[in-house]
Amino acid sequence: MDDDDADYMQGSDDEDYDFNYSDGDEENEAGSADVENMYYVAKSKKEDNPEGALKDFRAIVDQEEEKGDWGFKALKQSTKLLFLTLGRPEDALKTYQELLTYTKSAVTRNYSEKTINGILDYVGGGKGGPIEVNILEKFYQATKKALEEAKNDRLSAKTNLKLAKLWLDRKEYGRLSKLIRDLHAATVAVGEADDQSQRGTQLLEIYALEIQMYNETKNYKKLKEIYNASNNVRSAIPHPRIMGVIKECGGKMWMGERQWNRASEDFFESFRNYDEAGSPQRIQVLKYLVLANMLTGSEVNPFDSQETKPYKTDPQIKAMTDLVDAYQRREVHSAEKILKDNRSTIMDDPFIRLYIGELLRSLRTQYLIDLIKPYTRLELAFLAKQLGVDIQEVEELLIGLILEGKVEGRIDQVGMRLELDRQQSLEKKRYAALSKWTEALEGVHNAVVGKTAGSSTLRADPGGILGGEAFGMRDDRWAL
Repeated sequence: MDDDDADYMQGSDDEDYDFNYSDGDEENEAGSADVENMYYVAKSKKEDNPEGALKDFRAIVDQEEEKGDWGFKALKQSTKLLFLTLGRPEDALKTYQELLTYTKSAVTRNYSEKTINGILDYVGGGKGGPIEVNILEKFYQATKKALEEAKNDRLSAKTNLKLAKLWLDRKEYGRLSKLIRDLHAATVAVGEADDQSQRGTQLLEIYALEIQMYNETKNYKKLKEIYNASNNVRSAIPHPRIMGVIKECGGKMWMGERQWNRASEDFFESFRNYDEAGSPQRIQVLKYLVLANMLTGSEVNPFDSQETKPYKTDPQIKAMTDLVDAYQRREVHSAEKILKDNRSTIMDDPFIRLYIGELLRSLRTQYLIDLIKPYTRLELAFLAKQLGVDIQEVEELLIGLILEGKVEGRIDQVGMRLELDRQQSLEKKRYAALSKWTEALEGVHNAVVGKTAGSSTLRADPGGILGGEAFGMRDDRWAL
């Protein structure tokens, strides 16, 4: 029994059958046994004689007076043969359309749904050009029509989501946009009597597709709009993979805005959801998490958490853990060597490559600050040699540090030297300390003077304002 037959048997588990044997039943069983034998004989020819197998499967369909299980299975095998083995997608579409007519009553709902999903999966898995895209669309249109006639809204929604994912994978953004509008309209049409959690879950799946589309087309304004809308969905029980997608795109969005902390938070949530779903994308997102964490300048190792610790020794992650160690030790040369030696696991990812320059700049800046601490004057050529970069880049780094107030000094562009204002810096610190001390003394002085003045008033006018007897409040002539 192959997978197709196993699916069929599983799809029949929820059916109840009452057996009442009679002579007629025995005849039917004999006929069924003959058809079953024909089916398995046809299957045995699939590899060596696919054309012969097709004829035998057709004979089974033609022999059935009423649409039944074996005819359905024969059409399923024929569709598979025509599409995958013989490369005749138009003929495969005809047998598939015939198969769809069996889903109304000939087979169980579960088995028909599994069959439809299976066929759409291998039809959509092909690589190709415009002809394949058109054929793919015809398969889905035929499916959509059959499901509408059968009033199977649940499978219809799932089928449209599956098609939307295929358009996304194939970068057919025009088709995808139209389908997303249809999906939104169908979601809005859900009545109050329907399960609101199911509606919310479907809405999140649509948002996940939209967010990926806007991320790939670099429409960051719409991406942020959909991202915020997804965060406002409350009544939903989404698959963790869907939340992994949404949070991954959210993390990329925050990275684009240089909000490293928020990016780190979203990447961690994305990793956690992918991990729960068992998705291989968790490894890639874990790399993004490590990258964002380093850009925050945090001293916390991202692999210290319970969720990420098991992946610390993963071959795909090992290079990133080494990079974290080098970054935290401010070893810029080690970091550069790690990036060079692990191009396939780090630098080949376009998203990571986009921010590696910023990461190295941050690391070189820290290295530069530590390097110049003991000196009052340094040649730019010396600094460039220590960093392993050209003089122009060193000059740009130093200008940035001076403007940010992290380095006090100036660049002599004639002599190509950095001159640090150590003495001036020391004087500034002394002046600041003296000013602070003076302010503190003035505060104490004012407090003492105020207290002394208050005591003098009490002695000079014991029955005055502070005594509560001003304006002769004890004298009846002043009484109100």
